[in-house]
Amino acid sequence: MAKSVDEFNKKRLRSSNITVVVSIALVLFLLGLMGLILINAQKYSDYIKEQLVVNAYFDENYDAKDSLKIAKLEEETFKKVQTLAPVKKATYISRERASQEARKSMGIDSDALFEENIFPSSIEVALKPEFVDPAKIDEAIKTIKSVPGIVDVKNDSTLMVEVYNNLSRILKWILGFSILFLILAIVLINNSIRLKIFSKRFIIKTMQLVGAKRRFILKPFIVEAVVLGAIGAVIGLIALFGVWYYFTNQIGSAFVQDDQQYFWLILLVLGVGILITVLSTIIATWRFLKSNVDDLYYS
Repeated sequence: MAKSVDEFNKKRLRSSNITVVVSIALVLFLLGLMGLILINAQKYSDYIKEQLVVNAYFDENYDAKDSLKIAKLEEETFKKVQTLAPVKKATYISRERASQEARKSMGIDSDALFEENIFPSSIEVALKPEFVDPAKIDEAIKTIKSVPGIVDVKNDSTLMVEVYNNLSRILKWILGFSILFLILAIVLINNSIRLKIFSKRFIIKTMQLVGAKRRFILKPFIVEAVVLGAIGAVIGLIALFGVWYYFTNQIGSAFVQDDQQYFWLILLVLGVGILITVLSTIIATWRFLKSNVDDLYYS
């Protein structure tokens, strides 16, 4: 009879542990998924911002006799622009290339329209993402325009502001959902742990009544919480990166390849899983340690 009771308790304990681990894994999977989306959304936002270029123009006055001198001056100016703080990438556009692009945009194949290269050479500048900001864009343009040899800098400020506002709005929504999922993770994991500790409330109180210290009683529960939290986090991470790998292969798109960010995400998910599990275990166990024996029947 005693053996069957022990087997029943072991099965119930095993079932309880599996339920907790699965709950932790599912919650951390969703939390990690939001983390991956947030990381890639930020990188994709920066990528889009880098596509919004400004054009720095050289002097339109051009004399073929001074072509070598002008080419040298433009090369020096181009090198200076590349070193500026707001500049992510700079591309030199020659007069010949400017004319070719003008003909292409107008749908003209013949050179008859332009007897010579009438468009000035320029530098196409992709700004760093942090400078694609309505508060900083004017300062960045002034910095580029201050370089000797640059006579004018043009950009579509309306488009930049609109893109910046839309991207900021999207990132805020994603960040908001990430915080919401973090709160849900705390609540759901805490509830799972509380149910598990609730089933052991009589054991906790019995140990206390026979003279066991609170620290002694808490220790095995904390160790078990660390193990369950780690196992749940690992399972959640395996599922997360498995789904993410399949998803990226299916759509054939290059997402963030920064291993460091993935490393920090893994540490975050592991840390959240273990931390919430341990804290919930301590709080739930402490509640029964402070309660009276009669209260255990009404908890």
